[in-house]
Amino acid sequence: MEFGIFNLMSYRNHPAGVPGVIADTREMVRLAEDVGVDVAWFAEHHFTNYSISVSPLMMAAHMAGATSRIRLGTAVIVLPLYQPLRVAQEIALVDQLSGGRLVLGVGTGYQPFEFDRLGVEVGRRNEIFLQHWDLLEAALTTGEIAGDTAARAGLPETPVLLRPVQRPLPPLFVTGGDPRILGRLGPLGATPFITAGWRGTPALVQMAAKARADWTAAGLDGAARLGVQQYVCVTDSPEEALIAADCARFVGRMASGLRATEIARRGPMIDAPPLPDEPPLETFRDNVIIGPADHVIERILDECTRMRPTHYNCFFQFGELPMSIARRSLETFGDRVLPVLRRALADAAVTA
Repeated sequence: MEFGIFNLMSYRNHPAGVPGVIADTREMVRLAEDVGVDVAWFAEHHFTNYSISVSPLMMAAHMAGATSRIRLGTAVIVLPLYQPLRVAQEIALVDQLSGGRLVLGVGTGYQPFEFDRLGVEVGRRNEIFLQHWDLLEAALTTGEIAGDTAARAGLPETPVLLRPVQRPLPPLFVTGGDPRILGRLGPLGATPFITAGWRGTPALVQMAAKARADWTAAGLDGAARLGVQQYVCVTDSPEEALIAADCARFVGRMASGLRATEIARRGPMIDAPPLPDEPPLETFRDNVIIGPADHVIERILDECTRMRPTHYNCFFQFGELPMSIARRSLETFGDRVLPVLRRALADAAVTA
């Protein structure tokens, strides 16, 4: 099983502003490479402080020059918001720039606030995704847009010089449960990717079961592949654990607000009110994986036993968690948690 690190890149009140968020992300990705994490993932969101990562491909290209081994993932390219042939060329270019280290995550998106301001109908996102994917796949895998693919899009036949290093495609991940999308990308080896945010293990286990049911309903092997994402903070300090819980709550409040058409905000800064029926802070701490190394190992192994993922993505610096805590958490994860997990999971695979 692979392990990843997710970078949402929220801006809360960083003393160094937006450049500070970028610098922190660069430091965390380099550290993740040093401790043996397999993939660094970058989000895509627009216009607000929920995330300053407006282009996961730009972040992956930047980090390609700042790292040498770790693979670089898009989590995810919101495909309906792009001109498909342009983004196909950019995907190929990033794979070339990184020496074949790109991991390609794509999805439909979900935030009306973003879609409205980019002139795209959020209600048509699944349909648009499928139309764009036809062009993107043809450009990356065949090097041309021709025949019925070109005709359906109303485009002239088009040669495409730039192709990815990884053929026919970089490793592929997809979010969302639309059976048409699963049926289209599943045969290409796509891995479904899920996250439950602050709701943590209880919700994530349910989502994993639904994802596998959706996969099976689309005529695919529902047990084959699954990527999951979880908030992780390795700390022996009860005080730091509550700081991390507050950061998880902050992200949860923002994500909830962004599902509405209009959000409470001060310019680009989201005024995130409490969640409906918001639980106490300790619930946020307990839902996600926050605590000493032994606790984190036990929780992750339990999730792996229950969900059987093929990729486990860790969200370490969520809600602008102070770098002193996030860095120490990732260092401890690499030193004390990751080696134990890899051994235990390898032993479990041998005896399965």
